[in-house]
Parts: sequence; C-alpha cells; structure tokens
Amino acid sequence: MKNGYLLLIFLFGMVGSCSTSDDSPIEVLNPTMYFPPVGSNTWETVTPSSLEWNESQIDPLRDFLIQTNSKSFMILVNGRIVIEEYFDGHTAQEPWEWNSAGKTLVSATTGIAQQNGLIDIDNKASDYLGTDWTNMDLDKENLITVRNLLTMTSGIDDTKQLVVKSNLTYVADAGTRWAYGNVFQKLMDVVAESSATEFETYFNATLKSKIGMDGFWNVGTIFTIYHSTTRSMARFGLLSLNNGTWDGEQIIDASFFTESVTTSQSINPSYGYLWWLNGKSQFMVPSEQTVYPGSLVPNAPADMVAAMGAKDQRIYVVPSKNMVVIRMGDASDPQNPNFAVSGFDNTLWGRINAVID
Repeated sequence: MKNGYLLLIFLFGMVGSCSTSDDSPIEVLNPTMYFPPVGSNTWETVTPSSLEWNESQIDPLRDFLIQTNSKSFMILVNGRIVIEEYFDGHTAQEPWEWNSAGKTLVSATTGIAQQNGLIDIDNKASDYLGTDWTNMDLDKENLITVRNLLTMTSGIDDTKQLVVKSNLTYVADAGTRWAYGNVFQKLMDVVAESSATEFETYFNATLKSKIGMDGFWNVGTIFTIYHSTTRSMARFGLLSLNNGTWDGEQIIDASFFTESVTTSQSINPSYGYLWWLNGKSQFMVPSEQTVYPGSLVPNAPADMVAAMGAKDQRIYVVPSKNMVVIRMGDASDPQNPNFAVSGFDNTLWGRINAVID
C-alpha cells in the first residue's frame, strides 16, 4: 500500500512539479494513440496499475536508475506518460546531450530532404558535397553514396574522429565494410547544400517545429551534438513509434522510415539508417570489426529499435508494446563511457521487464 501511495505522488506530483502552469497531467486510460499538443507541455498520463504492471518493481527500477547515474527516465504507452522521473537535481526544463542518439535526427532530416525532392540517397555524396571532399582517389570517392553515409558503409577510416578532409582516407570500397564513425556528419552538409540553408534551420522547420520539440545543435570541434529536454526526446520517440507520422501528418516519409529501422546492409544486420535494431542474428559494435552472434539486447523485445548515444543516452521504441522508453544521464559506468551499445541496455531491460510483464 505504501508503494502505491508513493507511486501516485511520484506520477502526479513529479510530473506536475516539473511542468509549467498549463501542463498539469491528465490521466486517461485509452488504448488509442495520443500526441501531446505542439506548443504546449500538457501531456496525458496513465497509471501503471491501469496497465496491470507490477508496481512492486518500480522502486527497484528507480534505485537502479539512480545507481547508474541517470538524469531522467520516461516510459510512454500509446503516447501517454506512465513513468517520468528526474534525478540528481536534473529537471524537466533542462536540456541534456543526446550524443550519438542524435544520429537518428540526422537520418530523419535526410529522409525529409529526399521526400522534398532535394536529394536522392542513391546518388553520390559528391553530387551534393562537390568532388574532392575526401582525401581519397576520385574513383574511390565516387563510390560513396548518401546511402553509404546513412548505413556506416562509406569505407572511410573510422579511427579518426575529427571530420576534416585530411582524415577522410580510404580503407575499403564503399559498401564492403561497416564501421561506426563520425563521417555521418557529412549528411548534415548534404542537407545544407541541397536546401541552400543551414542544417539546423532546415531541421527546425521540417522536423523540430512540426512535433513541438525544443533543443539545439551544439557544433563542437569533433562532435555536433543535439541537446534537448527529456520530453522532447520522447516526442521524437513517439514520432518514430508511429512510422514518421505525428497526429495524422506524415512528417517523415513512411517508406523511408521503414527502411531506416530495417537492416540496411548485410555486414551488420543490427543497423539501419543510423538506428540500432534488436532481434537480429548478429551484431557489430563501434570501434571493432568483430561480429557477435545473437541479439543486440537479449532482454529487450525483438522488435525494439533504438537511438543510442555515448554515456547511455537512449530512445527505445517498441512497436509491439506501443511503447517508448527514454533514458538520459551520465555514463552508467564512468570507467567505460562507450560510444553507443553497452551492457547497460540489457540490465536496464531486465528491470523494465520486471515492471511491465
């Protein structure tokens, strides 16, 4: 009984206290999909008890999140907030870094540019970037398509993180090697050149403003990283759960989004267009050429797709459960901050399963 009482305080007190004056939670038990209004922080909620979840396992989940340096955590079902909590002084109004989870924003924006007739992902990258954008022989550079940049199969050296021409050297023919690296950032240049505007301007107009996200791109020396609030990360997760549709409007072309969350090449079947894919027969991880057998996150549903960033920034999208899960924070293991995939995912999903199953 005590846990149930604390849970009600947590769900309604915490959501209400982290909100502006017009965003009081509205509990609705409704199986239809919900989209929070654009321009408002109002968000419908649903209780774990109404979903017949195991409420006794919520406190252990919360303790695990605290122990693993989390800043925020959310679970949505049918678009409605079931759990939302903030830790370590972090609040709902504060932005946090997405790190490589933001690659999925670049993928989505690239798809929007294609549906608007600005690019074709099967064209050479040099059609948009100009020739001699790499430090490779022209015949090798011309093998690299926009699709290769989306799938991490450009054949460019992945050991150098700074994306400058001198570092963009040949390792293998495009399409023959999967290697996780920062060269995906050239997609931002593809969008900028084809739209004759800054990437962030195009992103803001065609994606961010359409679904009511906040946030900004921080352009650094090596990394270009998106920062936003947790709820904005959840909005993008909800868009993704609905195959690029937001409240009846197709923001990202449905066929492109389906391609994005489908195996994009035969080398690493657990990778789409900058999305990680669960439930495949094998997977690769950043900074290695090793192929590991089995599923990326065995404890997670097989149909889960994920945006994964360094220090365990996560968007998990699970169509079979109409669920979106968000985790932001510092690295769960400060000694191993990793680039994307980590053992944290499997342990976290073990905790989530104890609540939802």
